[in-house]
Order: sequence, then structure tokens, then C-alpha cells
Amino acid sequence: MKKPELLLPAGSLTALKTAFLYGADAVYVGMPKMNLRAKSSFPLEEIKQGVNFAHSQNKKVYIALNLFSKNADIDKLGQAAIDIKEIAPDGAIVSDPGVFMFLREHLPTLPLRISTQANICSWLTAEFWQKMGADLIVLAREVSFAEGCFIKHKLPDMKIEIFVHGAMCISYSGRCLLSAFLAGRSANLGECAYSCRWKFKSKLLMEEELRQGEFLEMFEDDRGSYILNSKDLCLMTKLDKILSAGFDSLKIEGRNKSPYYIAQTARAYRKAIDDYFKNPAQWQPDIYMAELYSLQNRGYTTGFFDGTPTDEAQDYFDTSSKSDWRNIGTVINQNQEHLEIWLYNQINVGDEIEILLPDVFLPLKIKINEIFDPLTQTKVRTLSPGRPNQAAIIYTALPATFGDKKIPPLSIIRREQKGTKGKERERKGTATTIG
Repeated sequence: MKKPELLLPAGSLTALKTAFLYGADAVYVGMPKMNLRAKSSFPLEEIKQGVNFAHSQNKKVYIALNLFSKNADIDKLGQAAIDIKEIAPDGAIVSDPGVFMFLREHLPTLPLRISTQANICSWLTAEFWQKMGADLIVLAREVSFAEGCFIKHKLPDMKIEIFVHGAMCISYSGRCLLSAFLAGRSANLGECAYSCRWKFKSKLLMEEELRQGEFLEMFEDDRGSYILNSKDLCLMTKLDKILSAGFDSLKIEGRNKSPYYIAQTARAYRKAIDDYFKNPAQWQPDIYMAELYSLQNRGYTTGFFDGTPTDEAQDYFDTSSKSDWRNIGTVINQNQEHLEIWLYNQINVGDEIEILLPDVFLPLKIKINEIFDPLTQTKVRTLSPGRPNQAAIIYTALPATFGDKKIPPLSIIRREQKGTKGKERERKGTATTIG
């Protein structure tokens, strides 16, 4: 067996570098104005910087050009091909057969991957794309593990990618019309209003024509009504089966997600994959799942892995996060006496925080004893983001056991939020006082 590619999303240059810092083999980015994440603001020049950075690290970048083209889009494809040639990514992700043929004609050496939006659910469809010259296919998220294995068996030379983690859509492979109908924002153009997460209040009775008198009742109680709200996909508990099946790439969803999400999913799946290949017989998912639960999530489901999911894949009660943990910031720089960090959430003197080190799975626990505000040049008891300069300095004396090691820039810092809805999870290790 060979290790599969661990593929992370990157909606910005910071997210790209964070993904690689925490173990991703490759990232996928959106072609500006020509992909299914319209809100993903990753400028072309920064994408080029990201590709150069990735190649310097022996990593890969794939560019998503996975729109469903309309006539108005065709004139843009020529410039897109020129830009892609200049950027020099390791491949493109497409879903539209017309776009596929256009790129095959204008960029004949560019490897092309077929997006999950192409709804590949059978070996026959996979074989079609193989004959067309696709480098890899991404199976629809509605394909079960057994079905995916059968496709792999039928087409052993076809590279196959599957989703292992991320948000799930109520509609088939994300082909959702609900947002466009209710909010005038098309999910298929990356502008989804996430209507499936809304709290629907009206009482509704539905009667099927041939079953008169039998009513399906949808109603609101004191907790609300979230009949369309899917839990998030997480296949960590099934990862040993996935790895033994020999799939070629494991994809994590979330080009609009935070660096904390990128870091946590990358480090958890990287560690889990590496540990499995070291000792498959002893592999267990528990320690990796504990870290994934620290992410903001709507609860986890294995989706279609074992077939059509039951109602346990939905959360009918609320859409709030089940996590106790929040991203506090990222490390900018470390010297002997302090950590300079970029703030994403408020910090206070006395807070116990954790730094997620890229090369050590156990978080480094530290306690904040002093905070310095570079903007006002004063020591403060508390500091929040949202200012012209969101930097903060925490005076530190790292534990002696840390030695001469450096905390890399972009390392993630988190803090447990007491009293939130998520379950508290015990972690080994002791807090280290700094300052």
C-alpha cells in the first residue's frame, strides 16, 4: 500500500501555508470568478506565490475551475487558460465536459481532475472520464464505501479521490436550489445562504397523493425546527478501511474555512494516516477524533459511507457548534522572552491556552501572565481583535523541556470556552506557566 494524498482546501495564501505547515500533501484553490466558491477571495498573483511556495516545499496545488459554464462564461475561458499556464499548478479540477474539452485543447499537458459536482456514482461514468483522459476522478459524496471499492476494482488504473471531512449539503452533491429560491443567491455559484441551516417556524402537513389521510408533519417546538440541517461529514472512524482500500486522494472540504480548521483537520488526518501505516493492526481513531471535536462543528456523521444515512445524520434541534474550543490566534514570531501573535479572539491575563505544534501531536499548554498591546505600547489585562493592528505580545519563558526548538510562524493557538454546549474532553499533559 502507498499513502494517499492528503488534500486540503485553501481560500487564501495564509490558509495554503497553514495547510502545508500541518502536513497536507496538496491544496486546492479556486480560479478567481471561475469556480464554485464565489466568496473565496484568493487573488491570482497570490495563487502564483502559493504555487511557487508549494513547489519549494515539494507540495502540490490544484486549481478549481469547476463552474457549470453558461454562454457568458465561454469568453472568459481563453484568459483563464492563459492565467493557468502562467500560474503553473499541478492540475485543474473541472466538472463541466465543455470546460474539460476546452482545457484539454488549450492546455494539453495539464492534468485534469473531475470534480464531485460531476456526480460520478458508477464505474461506467468513471470509465467515461478515464477514456476522456482525466487524471483523477472525485466520487460523489453519495457513493458508499462498498460502491467506491467496486469502482476501484473495476478501474484499477484510474486514480480516485473521496471526501473524508467537511460540511454536508441537503441536496445531491451540493446541487441545491433552496438558497436561490429563498434568498436569490445560487449555491451552484458559490453564494449559498445556507438556507438548510435556517430555523423554519411554519407548521406544515404534507400528504402524498396515493396515501390520502396519512400526513407527514413538520413543526416547530421550543427548540426550533431544523429539518434540513445535516451534521458534518467525518470519516476518521472509518479511516483504516479507507486506507486499506487504496484510494489515491483524501479530500477535506472548506475553502471558506478558518486557518484553525485547516490546521486541525490537516494535523489530525496527517497523524492518523502516518500512524496507520506504521502499525495498521493497532490503529484506533480515538485520539484523532478528540482533536476533531475541538473544531466548531454541527456534530459528525459518516454520511453515505455505509449506504443511505438514517435521520441520525441530521440535527433537527439546532445549528450551533458542538465544540468548546475557539481559535485565539496564530503565532507571528517567537523569541526568548515573548510570543508575538495575531488575534482572532479576545485574550485575558490568566487564560490557559494551547499551541498546536506542527511536529508534536500533544498541544503545548501555556498560561498568559502578561499581555502587551503594540498599538498603545502598554501592558493590558485583556485584548480583543478588530483594531487596525490585531497583534499582541505575550511575554513568555517556554518550559525547559522545550529546549531550543522554535514555534513556527502560523502555528495555531486555541482556548477552551467554559460553559458552551460542547462536551468537555480531558487531555493529558499539564499546563505550563509562562511570563
